[in-house]
Amino acid sequence: SQRTIILITGDHKLKSQTLLREPNSIQANSGVGYATAQILADHPDHHVILACRDLQKDQRALSELQSKSLRGTLSLLQLGVEDDTSITQAVHTVDEQYNRLDVLIGNARLRAPTSTGCTRLNQIFSTNVIGATLVSEAFIPILLKSEKPYLIQVPVLWVNETGDDPSSGVYATALDECRVSKAALNIITVQIHKRLHSCGLRVFAFWPGFARSNLMGEDEHLGIRWSLVEGFCGLCLGRGVDGGWDAGLSSSDS
Repeated sequence: SQRTIILITGDHKLKSQTLLREPNSIQANSGVGYATAQILADHPDHHVILACRDLQKDQRALSELQSKSLRGTLSLLQLGVEDDTSITQAVHTVDEQYNRLDVLIGNARLRAPTSTGCTRLNQIFSTNVIGATLVSEAFIPILLKSEKPYLIQVPVLWVNETGDDPSSGVYATALDECRVSKAALNIITVQIHKRLHSCGLRVFAFWPGFARSNLMGEDEHLGIRWSLVEGFCGLCLGRGVDGGWDAGLSSSDS
């Protein structure tokens, strides 16, 4: 059978042993991205592309994943989400090698903990909103070559676990800029769904809960919620809901 081609941007390393230095972004080599790649690459008909700015870091992640004797296949792709030339080259490479893309999972994000003021806002929005949008739009033409294309953004806006529950330990966590940037990306995700759902593109935003990753560093205390990551991967396996814009796992025609 024809392989499903899946591209994951963002984090691919399971857990860093040291704190990342500025810009403290997570690539497809840590946390949720690594867990997602591991689950999806264990399907014999899947080929998972790990897209990352730093190929040296991704090579380590690739070697770790390949050592697990997964049933699918994996490869690396250089992609800087804020670099127009890098994005164009990445799209060309995927199109040339596979002639389509079946699933795009956008998971690159940045917190910029050591920056302040306009610099901090610009860095966060450049990666979390502008970069994510540019990558999505660039890959849409080859996504539409797929018989059943998916565009999945992660994470969605943190609501129940942070914004609405005063008893939560992370209710007042100072991540205002990140939350605002993700709200902006949610709106863009909805708009992409409205514009392209008639073309067959299934667009989702999925929040798998807090996960231990390189975004927050070594002090992060919450582990990956495997059941939610597996549910997230179910979208890529065709077991998720059909339709369009998705917040969690409920569909809407809005």
